Amino acid sequence: MRSKDEIGVYCRYMDANLQFIPIMIVGFGASLCLTPLTRQIAMRLGVTAAPNKRNIHANHVPLMGGAAIYIGFVLSVLLFSPPAYLVELGAIVAGATLLALIGYLDDRQHLSPRLRLLVMTVSALVVSAAGVQIRLFSNPLIDLPLTLLWIVALINAVNWIDNMDGLAAGTAAITAGFFLLLALSQGQVLVSMLAAAIFGSAVGFLTYNFNPSSTFMGDMGAYTLGFVLAILAIKLKFAAQPLNVTWMVPVFVLALPILDMNLAVLTRLLERRPLMLASKDHISHRFLSRGLSQRQTLALLYMASAVYGALALVISQVAPDDALLLGGLGLLGMGASFCLLVVMRARRQKAL
Repeated sequence: MRSKDEIGVYCRYMDANLQFIPIMIVGFGASLCLTPLTRQIAMRLGVTAAPNKRNIHANHVPLMGGAAIYIGFVLSVLLFSPPAYLVELGAIVAGATLLALIGYLDDRQHLSPRLRLLVMTVSALVVSAAGVQIRLFSNPLIDLPLTLLWIVALINAVNWIDNMDGLAAGTAAITAGFFLLLALSQGQVLVSMLAAAIFGSAVGFLTYNFNPSSTFMGDMGAYTLGFVLAILAIKLKFAAQPLNVTWMVPVFVLALPILDMNLAVLTRLLERRPLMLASKDHISHRFLSRGLSQRQTLALLYMASAVYGALALVISQVAPDDALLLGGLGLLGMGASFCLLVVMRARRQKAL
């Protein structure tokens, strides 16, 4: 039989690890209920997505679903904020609010890339000032720029994969789900809270965004999702694994947006096109060009995200030597996929 002290410790552990459930429910419920309202508001204001060089839809679609994601995330976080994390949570909410605002303005007026990058950097500085920083080198002159680069890059990476019904929201939900499992395995309350909030909000919106979509998240949603996912990757810590293992965990969880962004950047450099100019050079477009339907492409990319998320989970639990071996295989897989996608694009261009 367990002693009273053991039972007390166990109960406190379970309370800490089950508190994500109401957070997830509130995020899901708020996003689910608010998305139809944001759709109506977007139609009245004329905030719609017109067909362009990156997206594949043929008609104008309401473009304010991201407001539901943002509100669902912020509401669930604020309702269940432990006092110990108020500074960090306050900075995260402030940064997400700034990004949601600039995202809304960009959806309406198409702001310049420089202004958007400036606001992303300011948001990253806000959370960095609150202590959300990469600490690889124990030198702020190196770690701070690395933190800013990581956050800004992830915001744009998630925004860039928002080019097909359900892709960004579904990928964010899968990614947040694995961050939640990883955080729970390490007893990290703040990370599990944030992951649960973003998971619930993304899934609630995905109900309306899955193919065929009736609304898009726009930059409001993509910026919020990318910002929070980048923070989750920074905050996730592993006590039992060395640094040469732990850095691979968030990279594998975020494998799809990271791979897609690097692929798009390389393609635009090779084809001498502006980096920030939207184009059909993303992973989803390459599979669609091979004859796959939107749902088939979506299922394939969801599966890839889930496989790499599961790999990250395994790496976090096994012995360091085994983790290094699995991580090496995972990186080889990403490299092979990258080369295959480059070849697919080259053959397609040659055939046109």
